[in-house]
Amino acid sequence: MEKRNVGIVTIPTSEAGVMPLSNLVDIVSSFSGEICLVTGGAACAFFKDNHKVKLYGVGNRPKPNTFARIAKYIPTQLRISYKLAQLSANTNLWIFFIGGPVSPLPILTAKLFGKKVVLAYGGSDIESMRTQSKVLSKLAEILTRASSTLSDKIILYSQRLVQEYNFKKYRHKISIAHEYFVDFDRFKVHKQPSERQDLVGYIGRLSDEKGILNFIRAMPEILKEGNDVKFLVGGDGRLRDKIDEYLREENLNGKVKLPGWIPHDQLPDYLNELKLLVVPSYTEALPDIMLEGMACGTPVLATPVGAIPDVVKDGETGFIMEDNSPECITKNVIRAFNHPSLEQIVKNARALIGREYTYQAAVERYRSALNSLKLRQAIRRQK
Repeated sequence: MEKRNVGIVTIPTSEAGVMPLSNLVDIVSSFSGEICLVTGGAACAFFKDNHKVKLYGVGNRPKPNTFARIAKYIPTQLRISYKLAQLSANTNLWIFFIGGPVSPLPILTAKLFGKKVVLAYGGSDIESMRTQSKVLSKLAEILTRASSTLSDKIILYSQRLVQEYNFKKYRHKISIAHEYFVDFDRFKVHKQPSERQDLVGYIGRLSDEKGILNFIRAMPEILKEGNDVKFLVGGDGRLRDKIDEYLREENLNGKVKLPGWIPHDQLPDYLNELKLLVVPSYTEALPDIMLEGMACGTPVLATPVGAIPDVVKDGETGFIMEDNSPECITKNVIRAFNHPSLEQIVKNARALIGREYTYQAAVERYRSALNSLKLRQAIRRQK
C-alpha cells in the first residue's frame, strides 16, 4: 500500500521542545510517507537540514511576558492556519503536538479541508499557565476545550491523565501512546552510583510549572543534613535571574553548578555524575530527562503528576514525594540518600526503561493509535 502523508504542527518552540518533537518525527516517519512539519522557534534551526521532513516555519519562539504572548498568539495562529490551508492537498492527516491543545483555529482549518486531526498532548497547558498567570490559564482552558472537541483523536501518555485532565467525555476518542524512547547506545551507566559524589541535580526548563524554585529553596535545609552535598541545576528559562539572586543571597554559589542549557548529546555525561535526579514539577506529561536518568543508573525523586507514577514506583523504581514544597523535597532527598535498597532500585529502574521505552515499542503504540482513525487507507506496517 501507498504510505499516507502526515503533517505535524507545533507552536514556535524553545530548546526544551526540540527532542520530543524530534522523537515524534522519527516515530511517524517510520510508517508514513512525506512529513510536513509546521513549527517555529528553536525547532526551525534544528530541522533545517533534516531529510525526514519538509519544513515550514511560522515565526519565532514564544515571548516570556504574559501580554506579549497574548499579543503574538492570534498572528501566530493565523500563520499556522494559512500554512495548513496551503498544504491541505499534500497531507492526509494532521498531528497537533506542542501547543496543539491551545490551537483551535488551525485545527478548525484542517477540519474544513476534510483532514483528520490528532491532538497529541505533551502536557497540560492549563496547569503550565496556572503557575504563571490566571488570565493565561483561563484562556488555555477555553482553547483546550475547543481543540479537544474538534479533534478526531486524542493521544495521552497515560490512562491516568483521563482523570487528571477531566477528559472522561472524550474517552471514546482517546488512545494511549507517547513519543518517548531512549537511545540506549548513549544513555547507559558509565559510572556506578556508588562511585558518584553526593550530587543532587535538576535538568530542564527554569520555569514556574517545573517547581525549580522550590528545589532551590530546599538546598539550605538539605545542606544542614549533609554539608558535603552539592547541586547541579542545568537548563535555562525565565527564572534564571531569580535563581541567581537567591543563590547569592543564601551564599550558595559555591555549592551549586549552573551550566546553562545542556545539549542533548552531553546529557549522559551529566546524568552519570548525579547521585539523585529531582523532578519537582507541578505538572508533567512524561519527562524525557527522567527516563534518560533511569537508563543511566540515576535514581529519580519526583512528584506524582502526569504519567510519572506509571514509571516511578516509590521504593521500587525510584522515589515519589507527596508534594513539591521545599520541606518535602528536603525530607525525600535525605530519604533517598539513606535508602537501604538504593542499588536494587537503580537496577529495577534500568530494567523497566530497557523493556518499555524502546524505539520499537513507541512506533507500535503510535501506529496503533493512528490506524484506529480508519483513514481511507490505513497506515501500513513497514516491511
